[in-house]
Amino acid sequence: MCRILGVSRAQYYRYRSPKPSKRRAEDAGLKQRILRIFAEFKQRYGVMKIHHELNLELQPLQLRRSPQRIYRLMKELDIHSVTVNKWKAALAYKTKVEQRPNLLKQDFSTTGLNQKWTADMTYIQTKRNGWCYLS
Repeated sequence: MCRILGVSRAQYYRYRSPKPSKRRAEDAGLKQRILRIFAEFKQRYGVMKIHHELNLELQPLQLRRSPQRIYRLMKELDIHSVTVNKWKAALAYKTKVEQRPNLLKQDFSTTGLNQKWTADMTYIQTKRNGWCYLS
């Protein structure tokens, strides 16, 4: 059958009982270490910091891994660092804001429509668009 299909016996038996390559087995061990480091540092470490931590761990063994390999493995694991920018207050204007008298004095009751109006503004941070303003 191998002769008819044009396949050598070695290829056939390799196909029947595949063994993971040395690199694949090493990658599996690295993936476990990457996941441990990623969880240990609260999912904040990216490729370069995980690369540095791995090199510190593997230094006694004289093993070093490239950042590209760490990046590839993190991509296969579908993990990436989650960073949140610190909130920054709005910039102060050069002109002073005038103080306005509090006409409502926290009394919001009315007898009809459009008698008392109020407004508020809230900052909402989104991953995709940065800061959004809700008023």
